[in-house]
Formats: sequence, structure tokens, C-alpha cells
Amino acid sequence: MVDYHAANSASSSGQTSYMEPESDWDRDLLLDPAWEKQQRKTFTAWCNSHLRKAGTQIENIEEDFRDGLKLMLLLEVISGERLPKPERGKMRVHKINNVNKALDFIASKGVKLVSIGAEEIVDGNAKMTLGMIWTIILRFAIQDISVEETSAKEGLLLWCQRKTAPYKNVNVQNFHISWKDGLAFNALIHRHRPELIDYDKLRKDDPVTNLNNAFEVAEKYLDIPKMLDAEDIVGTLRPDEKAIMTYVSCFYHAFSGAQKAETAANRICKVLAVNQENEHLMEDYEKLASDVSMQACVRVCERESMRVREHFLCESVYNLSRSLYLYFISNADSCSRLLCSIPGNLRCGNRAGELAGQWAGVYDQLLINFIINNLTTISHSATELYTGKEAMLTQKDYETASLSEIKALLKKHEAFESDLAAHQDRVEQIAAIAQELNELDYYDSPSVNARCQKICEQWDVLGSLTQSRRESLERTEKQLESIDELYLEYAKRAAPFNNWMEGAMEDLQDMFIVHNIEEIQGLITAHEQFKATLPEANKEREAIQAIQAEVQKIAQYNGIKLAGTNPYTTITPSSIDSKWDKVQKLVPQRDQALQEELGRQQSNDHLRRQFANQANIVGPWIQNKMEEIGRISIEMNGTLEDQLTHLRQYEQSIIDYKPNIDQLEGNHQLIQEALIFDNKYTAYTMEHLRVGWEQLLTTIARTINEIENQILTRDAKGISQEQLHEYRTSFNHFDKVRNSPTVQQYLYWEFGRNVVCKTDSGTEVLSSFLLSSIYSLYMFIFIYAV
Repeated sequence: MVDYHAANSASSSGQTSYMEPESDWDRDLLLDPAWEKQQRKTFTAWCNSHLRKAGTQIENIEEDFRDGLKLMLLLEVISGERLPKPERGKMRVHKINNVNKALDFIASKGVKLVSIGAEEIVDGNAKMTLGMIWTIILRFAIQDISVEETSAKEGLLLWCQRKTAPYKNVNVQNFHISWKDGLAFNALIHRHRPELIDYDKLRKDDPVTNLNNAFEVAEKYLDIPKMLDAEDIVGTLRPDEKAIMTYVSCFYHAFSGAQKAETAANRICKVLAVNQENEHLMEDYEKLASDVSMQACVRVCERESMRVREHFLCESVYNLSRSLYLYFISNADSCSRLLCSIPGNLRCGNRAGELAGQWAGVYDQLLINFIINNLTTISHSATELYTGKEAMLTQKDYETASLSEIKALLKKHEAFESDLAAHQDRVEQIAAIAQELNELDYYDSPSVNARCQKICEQWDVLGSLTQSRRESLERTEKQLESIDELYLEYAKRAAPFNNWMEGAMEDLQDMFIVHNIEEIQGLITAHEQFKATLPEANKEREAIQAIQAEVQKIAQYNGIKLAGTNPYTTITPSSIDSKWDKVQKLVPQRDQALQEELGRQQSNDHLRRQFANQANIVGPWIQNKMEEIGRISIEMNGTLEDQLTHLRQYEQSIIDYKPNIDQLEGNHQLIQEALIFDNKYTAYTMEHLRVGWEQLLTTIARTINEIENQILTRDAKGISQEQLHEYRTSFNHFDKVRNSPTVQQYLYWEFGRNVVCKTDSGTEVLSSFLLSSIYSLYMFIFIYAV
């Protein structure tokens, strides 16, 4: 975040710093994330409006100022001063030196830069670059603005308020929301150049059209470049204040320059008119000089007194008249020269000396006329000042005003106080006039004294009300600033807490799918950790609500009617409580769901163990039986009839084992119904066991069938027991070499992979099924040969 501040070097003027407080910058960042985009466009356009005078411009504000060259050029253009010669090298040290020269120049103008260094500008730090340009704009475009004893931002705001006051639907109170509908921009242009805009055709509900109209007219006819986008302003809840101030300052400089030229022209015209009027007056007085009668003198003096009565204090009129009288008495010949000193550059002839005797008779009456005329004028002015002001000073509009509105009311009140101070001399003149009339024994002095007393009393009341209103406004401003700080603190803490609650609600309502106890226990552990954070979270909620309660307490204690909701956030205390209550309800629901899932997983684990315990018995049993069948079929243990009997007994034992297979099938059915797809407790699956069981039954049946065939063949061919013994000996010899690599390779290529299998020790041997088949084949060939 950018942190910068500049102080006004003109401390002798008694004005406060023209730079805004740092907290204003922080609040913009919190409430309006689009500030950087608006400032980048506005500041770039403002810089180009000056750089084009030097025949150049910038495209990217953070990139084009990195080497410091265009930054130094910009400062030279806007200040009219020469900066030290820049370094033309392209190394980083050269760029840093150039930027430092520019920053030193800014500092030399009384601007204090904090946290803005040359390295950040050279590195292209966007926020730091924008902060530096804003500092330049404040110093060279806004600081020198002065309107009615207010300067910088306040002066610019007061100027806008004065210029747009007559326009409907325009109420400029700040440099963000007040400009959003575009009417204020159009009003400024229409006030100075009414021929450029038809203001009556503008509609408040069409801000985009209003803004584009003002921007286009300003660019085309006033040479003010387009620095803002209508869509950005309308689409933003609170337009960027610095961007608006920068653009409005261009209007001030454009119109103030034209106004100064017009004022100079008017002064020249006035001087010419005064000279022409003086020439006419001299001609008139040359004519009047021929008539030195008392009536002519009185008429001239009365006529001229009417011309000067609004421009002179009663005391100066009296002194001027008294000096004129004494001069007539002492030196009648010089009367014409003294009369020429009366304002108006009037000249009389030298024949006025003979009027000295007649002047004394009319002097007092003439002086009274002067005083009464001045009394009437000053009294009327004081009465006009008082009329309507008492109601204005006693209204309590500040009770429902916002902080920005209070500041505007204070500015207006300060302007009123300045106007009131300017009339102080006139009220004092009224007392002096009453005193003069009393000394001249004016016949209506009591009426004048009563009139003077009433005006003085009204003036005292006005002063008391003015002081009381100032105190109320300042007290309310201080209270609203406290409330504003609390609002900001509330927004800073409520935003992350609200995000935490929304994330918590989402997690608590999130569906979960687990496959074993370990996974559900992990979720339960995480949930317990979350519940452990709830007390701290509740403390944070209570602290946030306490901030809002403090706001209500301050407002209630001081009788402040809060204008609306928190300007920095849309998160209300009620919404926080509502979400917190929902979190509190969701926590036990999540507890219940997790415990239910834990029970289900425990049940599933029991099913896995139950199936595995049986499968780990049945699997090896089937494998052992398969191997035993193979051995029985090739070993020479008794006659074929003995082997047949033994095999049938073996078959019966296998059939008797069937209930174990059925029980295993039942457990497997329970696992399927529970949607269990894995079992870490056994390597056997029901499919494998079914295949093994079927293969076992098939093998024993086929072996029995082969023995029976051997018996039938033996009996049919008449083979003796010795011949069978020879056959078995030959086959046993073959069985000894069945594991030979040559035999295995041959059988592999002849019959495929299924002829070789692995024992429990990992040794590859010929399968029992293959051995049995080979044995039967070998016996058939042997018997056939015999």
C-alpha cells in the first residue's frame, strides 16, 4: 500500500496541509478495488496534457517514468523551471539518479515524501508511481487554488459548489458520488460556456450520456483531454476521488484563466469609462462655475452627496464637509480647489468665495442630509443581513447530516462569518451616526436612537447564534469523525470475519465421501480443531458488535440521527449475527453427520475383517486341495481301485466344505450392499475364490473320471500291474524334469502361459491341471502301444 504525505511549505499563510490524510488513501483501497485502473487512466491523460507541450507523451505510467527522463521533463513543463541535467545512461544507477533528481525537485517545493523512493519508481511499482503523480498533481494543480479564504481541495470544492448552485439536480458535496450522474460536469461547462451545452435536455437517469457529453465537449472546445471513462464511473460504487479531483482541477484552470482575461478587459473598460466621465464632469463644472448663487452650490453639493453616499463612511463625510466649510470661511478664493477634492474629480470656478457667508446657513442641514442618507443605506444593509439569517442559524440540519455534509456546512458557515465580519464596520457606523445626529440636535434623534438600538441588539443576537452554530457544527464534526473512524474499524474487522463465517458455513454443509475409518477420523479431528476456534471467533464477533454499539451510543448520547448505513461496508451487524447463528446450528449437525459416518465406517470395517478372516482360510484351503489332487493322480499308492476310492472320499470332503463357501458368499453380499470396494485385510476377492472353488470341483471330477477310464482301458486291454508300474515310473521320471527350463520353455510356447504357475515360495512349476492332463495322455499312449 502506498503511504505518502506532503506538507504545504507556505506555513506563513496559516493554512493547513493541502495534502489529504493517509487514512483517506487506505479507505479508498478498502472500498473501491478499481481505484488503480481509474487513477492510471486519469493520471496518464493529465501527464500527457502537459508532456505534449514538449512534443512527447507516455503510454504506460509505471513503465515510461522508470528512467526518470520523462518525469524530469514533466516537472520542467508544469513548473517552468529547469532541473539538473539528466543522465543519459541506461544502467539502473543512472535511472535511480534521474528519479532522485525529480524527487529532490518535488521536495524543494515544500512537499514531504514518505515511503516513495527512487528504487520503487525504477522497479515500476504501480502504486508508488501513482502516489508520486498524485503528489505532483496536488502540488502544481490543486495547492494554489484559492476561493474565499479556502485553498487546495476545500477551495476547489467550494468553487464547484458556487458555480453549480443555480442548477437543479446538482449538489456537489464531495469528489466522488456527487459527480456520478454527470450533471455537475455539464453544469460547470454551462455556467461558463452556456452556448456549448443545452442543460435542460439532460436527464439525471441517463448518467452515461451526461458524462460522455461533458467529456466530449470539454475535449473539443475547452482543450481538456478526456481523463475518465463514463462506464468506469457509473459502474463503480464510489468513483475514485483523486481521479475526479484531477479532472475537475483542469476545468478550474481552464475557466479561471479565461475569467482573469475577462476581468482585465473589464478593468480597462472601466478606466476608459471613468476618464470619459471625468471629462464630462469637468465640462459640467465649467458651466456651473458661471453661477455662484447659493441655490446652485446647494444643488451641486446635494447631487454629489447622492453620488458618494454609498462609498464613504459617515465620519469621512462629516470631516470632508467640515473642512469644506472652514476652508470657505478662511479662504474663499481657494474654495474651488478644495471642492475639486470631492470624489468625482469635480471642478468649480474660482468665484465661490462670495458664497462663504451663505454656506454657514445651509451647512448643518446639508451635513444632516449626508448622515441621514448614510444611516438609511447602512441600516438597510444591516437589516438585509439579519433578515432570514436567524432561522438559518437556528436550524439543526447538522443532526441528520453525514460527515461530508457537515464539512460542507462548516465551509458555508465560515463564508457566512467572513461576510458577517465585513459588516461589523457598518454596524459601528450606525452608532457613530446616531451620536453625530445627537450632537447636531436632530429633531428625530429618539427615533434614530431606537432604530440604532434595535439594529445593535439584532447584531448581538446574530453574533451569538453564529457562535452557537459554529460550536454545534464543530462538535458534531468531531463526533461524526469518531463515528467514521469506528465505521472504518468495523469494516476492516467485519470483512475478514464475514469471509470466515461464509467459508465455515460452506465447509460445514459440504458433502463428504470417505472409504475407511482413517479418512472419517481425519475429518472428525479437523472438525474438533474447528470447534476449538469458535470461542475466539465469538470474541471477535462480540468485539465487532461492540464497535457498532459504540457508534449507536455516541449517536444516541449526542442526539445524532445517523444518515444511513456504514459507508465502508455492506455487512450489517444483523447479518453477522444471522450467519453466526447459522454456524452454531450447523456445528452439531456436522457432529451428528460425522458420528453417523464413523459408525458406518466401523460397521464396514467389521464386514471387511469378517470377510477377510474367512477368505484367508478358504483361499489357502482351495489351493492346498488343488495341489493334493495333483499329487494323488500321479503318485503310485495302491491300485487304480484304491485311488478311485480315495478320490471319491476326497471329493466328498470337498463337497462337505461347501457351507463355508456359502457363508463367505453371504458376507460378500453384505459388503456389496454396504458399497465396500476394497479390503486391506486380505488379498482374496470373492471372484477369485469362486473361480478357485469351481476349478477345484472340476479338477476332482475330471481326475475321478480319468481313473475310471484307466480302469476300463486296463480291463479291456489286459494290462498287468507290472506294466502300470512301469508306466508310472516313466511318468515320475518326467515329473522330476518338469521344472527343467527346457521343458517349461517348450510347454510355454506350445500351450501358453497357463501351463506354468508359482508356488507359495515363488518357484515356477507346471500346474497340477497340466500334470494330470499329461499323465492321462501319457497313459493313453502307453496303453495303446501295449
